[in-house]
Amino acid sequence: MSAPTGVARKRRSIPGIRMRRRKDKYVRPRGGRGADVLTYLAFLVTLIIFGGPLLWILSLSIKTVAEVNDPSLKLIPDEPTLDNYTQVLNSAQFPTFLINSAKLSIGGSLGAMIVAAPAAYAFSRFKFRGKTAALIAVLGLQMIAPLVVAVPLYRYFARIDLLDSHFSTTMVYIAILMPLATWMLKGFFDEIPKELDEAAMVDGANRFQAFVRVILPVALPGVTAVFLLMAILAWGEFVVPFILLSEPSLLPISVGILNFQGTYATTSAQILAAGGVLAMLPAIAIFVAMQRFIVGALTGAVKG
Repeated sequence: MSAPTGVARKRRSIPGIRMRRRKDKYVRPRGGRGADVLTYLAFLVTLIIFGGPLLWILSLSIKTVAEVNDPSLKLIPDEPTLDNYTQVLNSAQFPTFLINSAKLSIGGSLGAMIVAAPAAYAFSRFKFRGKTAALIAVLGLQMIAPLVVAVPLYRYFARIDLLDSHFSTTMVYIAILMPLATWMLKGFFDEIPKELDEAAMVDGANRFQAFVRVILPVALPGVTAVFLLMAILAWGEFVVPFILLSEPSLLPISVGILNFQGTYATTSAQILAAGGVLAMLPAIAIFVAMQRFIVGALTGAVKG
């Protein structure tokens, strides 16, 4: 082979050409393998904390009476059975509990979205005194546990004769869900360019019309994701309906499964476990089916 010419040697000496010919190499982030080990260890601890009780209740739900009373506490029963699920599904009250949960979850989530969407839009678009403090106050409301206000709520609704009412319970659901929904929706509205609002108002729309006709359709995937997440949170709510509702025909599934303890007094443990598993299935199904939207809601809230 002939020696490279002067032009070829110059081309090889250009940094850009050398970089293109060099193979890409993976650069490990700072921390190296130690950081990876800590990350996986944290994931493992989280999985044990949250997955352990789920495995236990699933195991309990397929056990017989004798295995429930077995002191060895085996995770995998020797004779798994589905009779516990059959008894729960054959209960006349179980469909009523599911319908009540759907009513309260959808009503509370929809009401929270109606209140939170305009509030989130205002926080996203307007500048006013005390805006940061108001945002912190909204987040602070989310940190108040329902158990803290349970007794005052009971006395208040008893005084105005609104106990054992889905209406009053839905109003409390709205108040509980609204702060988190506001924060999440604000994150989505922040990502929408303000030029869309301005273009709509130049065309003759007022601020509210621009919000309803332009911004909401653009943010519809985020709004849907937040609505689904609020519905899942409302589905698992226990304290509020436990305090405000006492009629069996009005109870949601989160509280109604406690009635199985009185109905099946001799086999209550596995029956309650089977009812708990069945109560979780709708929320799990919604999360699995709409995982992309829900994760997008959480991502948008963090970015906001």
